[in-house]
Amino acid sequence: MPNLSRRNLLRGAIGGGVLGAVGLATVPQMVHAANGLPLTVVNNTGTYSSDQIFVHVVGTHLSTGKMGHIKADGNFAEIASSDNGSDGYASYGIRLSEMKTLPLATLSGRVYISMGQQLKFRVVGTGSGIGLQYPAGWVSSDPSYGILHDFMEFTNNDSGMYCNTTMVDMFGLPMYVTLKGATTQSIAQYEDGARSKIFAAMSKQSGFEKLVMDDLRIMAPGHGLEQGLFSSSYFDGNVNARWSQYSSATMNLTANNQKYTGKIEGSNFVFRQNGTVKATFAKPSTSDVLFCNGALAAPNDGVGGPIAAVLAAGLNRGVLLKTTQPVTDPSQYYAGERVNHYSRIIHENTKDGKAYGFAFDDVCEQASYIQDNAPTSVTLTLQAF
Repeated sequence: MPNLSRRNLLRGAIGGGVLGAVGLATVPQMVHAANGLPLTVVNNTGTYSSDQIFVHVVGTHLSTGKMGHIKADGNFAEIASSDNGSDGYASYGIRLSEMKTLPLATLSGRVYISMGQQLKFRVVGTGSGIGLQYPAGWVSSDPSYGILHDFMEFTNNDSGMYCNTTMVDMFGLPMYVTLKGATTQSIAQYEDGARSKIFAAMSKQSGFEKLVMDDLRIMAPGHGLEQGLFSSSYFDGNVNARWSQYSSATMNLTANNQKYTGKIEGSNFVFRQNGTVKATFAKPSTSDVLFCNGALAAPNDGVGGPIAAVLAAGLNRGVLLKTTQPVTDPSQYYAGERVNHYSRIIHENTKDGKAYGFAFDDVCEQASYIQDNAPTSVTLTLQAF
């Protein structure tokens, strides 16, 4: 089973937090998950009692392709339009005080944690298909915007458990995952007091300060750009400098265990192997760099995708000027001024230095991602803040 990074962990299963995948409308069915992988959520917040914390497990059932949620009794229930209450929203939260462990069926989905009240999901669509709209904490008009929350992502299938905590969209709560199975692994545990330190550092970082949404969350800069709160030209000077540099210099790049040489030809970054063109990239915009998309989109082709990931990681980390890529030494990351300081600050506040600060943060294994092919349990620990 290949490593399922965040880039393909939920491919085809979740629509990035706004509109979930659409499945055919059917009579809702229950899938018993009692023998699923046990999920435990530990409350170490010191701020909220377990009676004030809600757990929502949503996603796509891998054996049916239908979206749904796990109920408190351990059953997976397919979504239905009738899930929307009188206020127009579906309530899928389970009070943590009423939950010991929750069995995860074979799902690709998310575990949302909210403080004080349940998140507001919405079943949308008519006719031949319905889908599930997720909270989008970076959108001020979202019905869950005012609720303190965060989430982890996972795919639990017959080959194992693949999961991560993610800051690609936002940072709200300090939490980390422990996965037990063939080994016991924990990833991206935050330092003591990390949340307040991250908020303070971001508030002082020029160009990033508007991404701090009161004491609720910090919006990732890509979403900040969408909302008019972050410069749409932030990376342009750096990108132009690299395009100029590699008009004469040659980049030696290794991706997916293959070696390539890259150089600017015309206006494109062209990568060759033994003289044969393997991938070509137009000059990316700041949005492309932050979202790792557009000109830096990564198709699941084993060639262009891995090369795009290295380029995007190098630009976010400020190390693409190095002619040998990728740069594997994390001590060299984020040294310049025009780097992804959002990602830098979060990485600096985890004990192992791991975090998912942008979508290609798994390059050189810097992401808050773990997997186990013989899992026995997964624990999400909510840390003090």
